[in-house]
Amino acid sequence: MVNLLSCILLFLLSLHCFVACLAVNTKNITTDQYALLAFKSLITSDPYDILSKNWSTSSSVCNWVGVTCDERHGRVRSLILRNMSLKGTVSPNLGNLSFLVILDLKNNSFGGQFLTEVCRLRRLKVLHISYNKFEGGIPAALEDLSQLQYLYLAANNFSGSVPQSIGKLRQLKVLDTFQNRLSGPIPQSISNLSSLEYIDLSSNYFSGTPSTDIIHIISDVRI
Repeated sequence: MVNLLSCILLFLLSLHCFVACLAVNTKNITTDQYALLAFKSLITSDPYDILSKNWSTSSSVCNWVGVTCDERHGRVRSLILRNMSLKGTVSPNLGNLSFLVILDLKNNSFGGQFLTEVCRLRRLKVLHISYNKFEGGIPAALEDLSQLQYLYLAANNFSGSVPQSIGKLRQLKVLDTFQNRLSGPIPQSISNLSSLEYIDLSSNYFSGTPSTDIIHIISDVRI
């Protein structure tokens, strides 16, 4: 009898752990779904009805257009919505996509300030928001994206100076701020980016020229 009770208790404990783990995974997937639906809600123009028809709770988030999930964790790994003529602002809820590695919104009409919430995406390696209508300054909080390798901010309306904190992105390979309204001196901290292979700061209003240290470490510099 004692052995039977022990087996029953062990079974119930295992069942509880299984249900708890399942609940955690469901919550994570639901978190990503809510974040993407919040993103969709701020899109004011979707001329090809890409998101309006496809992003539905009747199907898995991982089957939505532009969304790829990580097979191991079952979380959203990439969001690629380039060249879709989408218009609107970007929801701060994107900062809840904690497993996101790639965020690519190139060539749309997103506007508003650069979202500091995006800087919470510690796994992010690619941030591509070129050819949109983003404005305001580039936040110093970018330094929190320690895994970032590709940063494309070209052809927007960013203004102000490039923060010195950009020099903390030690994994960065590409920095592209072409055709904005950026001004002030080119940060000396860029010389700390030992992984940098390409930099384009042209068509802005920077004062002075890059230091010889910057030119020395980067083979392809466009100022």
